[in-house]
Amino acid sequence: MGWRQARWDEPLVFELDRPGRRGFTPPKPPREVVEAVGPLRIPERVARREPPRLPRLSEVEVVRHYVRLSQMAYGVDNGPVPLGSCTMKYNPKVALKLLSNPKLEYLHPLQDDDTVQGVLEAMYKVQEWLAQILGMDYCSVHPAAGAQGELAGVLVMRRYHELRGKLGFKREVVVPDSAHGTNPASAAMAGFTVVEIPTGEDGNVDMEALRAAVGEATAGLMITNPSTLGLFEERILEVAELVHSVDGLLYYDGANLNGIIGRARPGDMGFDIAHVNLHKTFSVPHGGGGPGSGPVCVRRREVVDGVTLEDLLPGPRIVYDEGEGVYRVVAPGRWSVGMLRAWIANTIPVLWAYIYILSMGPQGLRLAGEVAVANTNYFLKLLEDVMGEYYSLPYSPGRPRKHEAVVSAEPLREKTGVTAEDVAKGLLDRGFYAPTIYFPLIVGEALMIEFTESETLENIEAYARALKEIAREASEDPERAKSRPHNTSVGRVDMVYANHPRTVTPTWRVKRLREEGKLGPLR
Repeated sequence: MGWRQARWDEPLVFELDRPGRRGFTPPKPPREVVEAVGPLRIPERVARREPPRLPRLSEVEVVRHYVRLSQMAYGVDNGPVPLGSCTMKYNPKVALKLLSNPKLEYLHPLQDDDTVQGVLEAMYKVQEWLAQILGMDYCSVHPAAGAQGELAGVLVMRRYHELRGKLGFKREVVVPDSAHGTNPASAAMAGFTVVEIPTGEDGNVDMEALRAAVGEATAGLMITNPSTLGLFEERILEVAELVHSVDGLLYYDGANLNGIIGRARPGDMGFDIAHVNLHKTFSVPHGGGGPGSGPVCVRRREVVDGVTLEDLLPGPRIVYDEGEGVYRVVAPGRWSVGMLRAWIANTIPVLWAYIYILSMGPQGLRLAGEVAVANTNYFLKLLEDVMGEYYSLPYSPGRPRKHEAVVSAEPLREKTGVTAEDVAKGLLDRGFYAPTIYFPLIVGEALMIEFTESETLENIEAYARALKEIAREASEDPERAKSRPHNTSVGRVDMVYANHPRTVTPTWRVKRLREEGKLGPLR
């Protein structure tokens, strides 16, 4: 077959199966174990089963197979991943090194608190630091991801109105049309009706529409600041006052915190509830790199009869017992919205954030946000000579963006027929990771691009050059631009065919292998 690079039709490991090959031999039990417990006996209920049909490969074949697959992947260790609103930051290897400690890997969630004081102390400090960073009074690291933290926040909102006896008519949650898709989903999951409001031409919430939407039925408002357009909500204090005037709660989606960290705090803007993505702002790996973490935080706002929003947070919670001088894990209290996952938290992501915050310090966190903002605005400056002709910057183009920007390829599509999807595939062909496309929905042919603080000027300049090259190619040879990518492991995919439920790959290949007897039956 000869040597070959990774390619889209890399065989399944079962297709590489050859009789007589072996890459691993299970070790025999040590003699002292056999002498102590006797020879190993397979239980009858297990022995009766048909042995699993595992592929027979040598070690070198297994290694090469998975290395070839890895060559088809792209992540933050390959180059920039400028996914807007996902903040795919570089993951510092010092944290990876420290968290690979076997003492952490073999901890059990049900160990006594006294045996894990160091871990509990670190997680408790993350709670305290997040409260300071967000301008809140208490944080719970319990939620396992950003969307779960978001849901936890909306459940806190629901519980607030329930305890105040208003849930019967507090049925609406207001969400801007530029919000993340999880916002209306979380509100709906919590049992609320979603009321969408438009974005004004200036990129801020349309205040006239907001005043018309907010009323006695309003349970709260969910908003991202900076927004998905990368713009800071200039009238946020006015928004907060309006929502609070009808006893609604203001909820902060922390996905874009990297754009204001160290310079502005949601609590100071009037937000009552906030979640923060540790796997975004605080460099924790996410996506294919590992599980996320979405702590939820609240201000000390009274609910009823001495009960505060802090009492509604999900648990278990980590507290410091000053009398005993120890850290404890406490079960959810009477007023809590309860547990959203098994046990305390996704511990490793929380500890990763601990290492990141501790190593950066307050000044470092602020500087990271400032450099991220500078990188995004520098990128937009590089595109000025093609703005209008090939690309545009909708919604108040003169305003500086924060951590991200939404560039529209609408002029390019109207002029050449080349779409945002074609631009994204053209970027892939040039060795770059594509941005988020077609989101937010309020921008036609959207390319939502975000460069974090770790990106070099050379990478940002190369990305801008690639966008200009794609525009020139679209003008000169639009059919070639629409046929890309040519250099990736997977070529141009027929999106209609690929998304059809009966043609999801690799179902056909699995079926064929099963018919050939190379795969056992599903159990």
